[in-house]
Amino acid sequence: MRIAVVGATGLVGGEILEVLAERNFKFDELLLVASERSVGKKMTFNGNEYEVISLAKAVELKPDYAIFSAGGSTSLEWAPKFAAAGSTVIDNSSAWRMSPDHKLIVPEINATSLTAEDKIIANPNCSTIQMVVALGPLHKKYKIKRIVVSTYQSVTGSGKAAVDQMMNERNGIQGDMAYPHKIDMNALPHIDVFLDNGYTKEEMKMVNETKKIFGDDSIRITSTTVRIPTVGGHSEAVNVEFENDFDLEELRGILENANGVIVQDDPKNNLYPMPLTAHKKDAVFVGRLRRDESQPNTLNMWIVADNLRKGAATNAVQIAEYLSKNS
Repeated sequence: MRIAVVGATGLVGGEILEVLAERNFKFDELLLVASERSVGKKMTFNGNEYEVISLAKAVELKPDYAIFSAGGSTSLEWAPKFAAAGSTVIDNSSAWRMSPDHKLIVPEINATSLTAEDKIIANPNCSTIQMVVALGPLHKKYKIKRIVVSTYQSVTGSGKAAVDQMMNERNGIQGDMAYPHKIDMNALPHIDVFLDNGYTKEEMKMVNETKKIFGDDSIRITSTTVRIPTVGGHSEAVNVEFENDFDLEELRGILENANGVIVQDDPKNNLYPMPLTAHKKDAVFVGRLRRDESQPNTLNMWIVADNLRKGAATNAVQIAEYLSKNS
């Protein structure tokens, strides 16, 4: 078993390596891959030193799995080359997510659709992943009609430059700007680029990816995504209308037994999900479960997950785990 991590020197690449170690993913050889400017750099994994290699060299070595976290343009150019060499690519970028020829996978929801012929597999957007993990078992039971979601997303979703901007501002240091405005002590209703319909690309990702993952275009979804000055993970306020009515305690039990979900819902004791406590965890945390009293069959809930973990690295590694056990 030979596994490659493409983009190993980045924020998500580092998380992928941590997750591989923590989950004791079995492999014989690890390839750390990055852009030409990082080739030759030394990195340590599980006490062993590795030298970063180029994408071309990694293709030559034909890894069984190549987990990509190197941006969309890199994925579009190099994922087909790895696939042609026989590697299975699991890609964290948006490059392949909405391609009709490629599967968009959250293991808890739709891993069973994967086959040996799937050589390029798309990892969904971080904010989509945590929402569908929580909603998947409820969709099965009650059938979702409509989702209204507002997100409160960590600066880590924009990479190291955004974290540096926030910390510089917090410490009174002038530095490079990852955002068009100050982020510390602020909230930016602007994630990714604005589209002609007035929504951002991030907002439309949540709409389109959710429908694709659930295989249900009838679900109506609207989204507002906001960047806030946190680093632990993304939070989401989700209002979901079902076709069928629900008993709140039964619904709570479904979530408590759902794979990958931890219910934290004891507001009397100030227990509810927060980015601070979700940080470095692989689960999706759910709380503030309550009926929407303004219309029937509708639930309000609060969903939090570490966007670099379940929102990216962990989901990708779980796909590789599933394939290695079922191929």
